[in-house]
Amino acid sequence: MKYETWAEDQEARGIDLAAVRAALREQRIETPSWGYGNSGTRFKVFKAAGAARTAEERIADAGVVHRFTGVCPTVAIHIPWDRAADFRQLQAHARQHGVRLGAVNPNLFQDDEYKLGSVTHADPAVRRRAVDHLLECVAIAEAVGSGLLSLWFADGTNYPGQGHFRRRQEWLVAALAETYRAMPAAMRMLVEYKFFEPAWYHTDLPDWGTAYLVCTRLGPRAQVLVDTGHHPQGTNLAHVVANLLAAGRLGGFHFNDRKYADDDLMAGAIDPYALFLIFLELVDAGDAAGDVAYMIDQSHNIEPRIPAMIRTVMNIQTAYAKALLVDRQALERAQTAGDVLAANALVQGAFETDVRPLLARVREEMGLAPDPLQAYLASGYQQRIEAERTGPGTGWGG
Repeated sequence: MKYETWAEDQEARGIDLAAVRAALREQRIETPSWGYGNSGTRFKVFKAAGAARTAEERIADAGVVHRFTGVCPTVAIHIPWDRAADFRQLQAHARQHGVRLGAVNPNLFQDDEYKLGSVTHADPAVRRRAVDHLLECVAIAEAVGSGLLSLWFADGTNYPGQGHFRRRQEWLVAALAETYRAMPAAMRMLVEYKFFEPAWYHTDLPDWGTAYLVCTRLGPRAQVLVDTGHHPQGTNLAHVVANLLAAGRLGGFHFNDRKYADDDLMAGAIDPYALFLIFLELVDAGDAAGDVAYMIDQSHNIEPRIPAMIRTVMNIQTAYAKALLVDRQALERAQTAGDVLAANALVQGAFETDVRPLLARVREEMGLAPDPLQAYLASGYQQRIEAERTGPGTGWGG
C-alpha cells in the first residue's frame, strides 16, 4: 500500500501523523557489542561466517547497523570483553564508524572466583575484587563519556542453606552503594534482575521489586533495568513497566524475546503483542519515559549477526509505531465509560495496523532505504566481512 493511501485512513481517525513520524525519527536504540560476535548455548558456540572477533570489529558492525537503520547511534560495551589499552581511542574508533560508546557493562560471572558469588560472596576478598571491577567500569564510563552503568549479577545459591539471604542482601547493597558514590552526577546506575539461572534455588536480584528496593536504598540515579526475558512465564511486563514508570525508577530495557526462559531471541520474534503493550505504556507516560534507555541484549546462536540485529531494530520500531497510532482520547473515553470492548478494540486495532508504509516513509525522510535489511543484504558488507574475517573466531566476547 502506498503511504498516501495508508495515511488517509489514519488521519480520518484523527491521528497526527506528523507527530508520529517525528517521534519515530527520534527513537534511539542501543545495540550491544556482544551481539556481533560468536555466542551460543550452554552446549555449543557455533561460529558464524563474518562474526566480529575484536572490540574494534564489533563496534564497526554496530556502525553498519546504525548506517542502515538510522536509530542506533550508540553501542554498549562489556568489560573485559571490550577492554582496550586506551578507551578514548576506542571511542574515537567508534566515532569513525558513526557511533558512540554507550552503556558500560561489568562482567562478574565468568571468573572462577565468582563460582559462589561476586558482590555477595562470603569471602570479603572476593567481594573487594568485584567492587574494584565495578569502580573500574565507572572510570571507563567516565573516560568515554557514557552516562550509563548497566549491572547484572549471577549471584545466588543452588541449595537451601547454602547462603544467608539477608546477609547477602546487605553485601549487595554495600557494594552498589560504594559504586554509586563513585559515579559522577550525570551517570545513572541501571540494576538488572533475573529470577533464575545460573543460580537455581535463589538469585540475589530475582525480580523487579527486589531491584526497586535496592535502588531506593542507593539514590535517585539508581534505576531498574528490565530485561524482557528475565521473568517467569506469564508475567505481565506492561504492568511491570507501568509500575516502575509510576515510581520514577524505570531506567531502561534489554530487549529480546523468549518462548520458555531467558532464550535471548530477537525482540518481537515470538510475542510481538507483548512488545507492543510495553510501548503502549511508554507512549502513554510521555515525558516520564524520556530518560528510559532502549537497549538490545540478545544471543544470536544460529542466525547471522548483523541481519539479526537489523531485524530486531525493525521489530522494535514496528512495536513503537503501532503504539503511537492508538487514539488516546478515544481510549480514555472508553476507559472512563467502562466500555471494555471499545477500549480493547482501540488497542487491538492499533496492533493489527500494517505500519510498513509509515516506517518506509520515515526512513525515506531520514535519507535511508525503506527496508534496512534488504539494503544491507544488497550492500556487499556481509560478503566482505565473511571473506576478510577468516582467522580463528572467538566465543562469548573473548
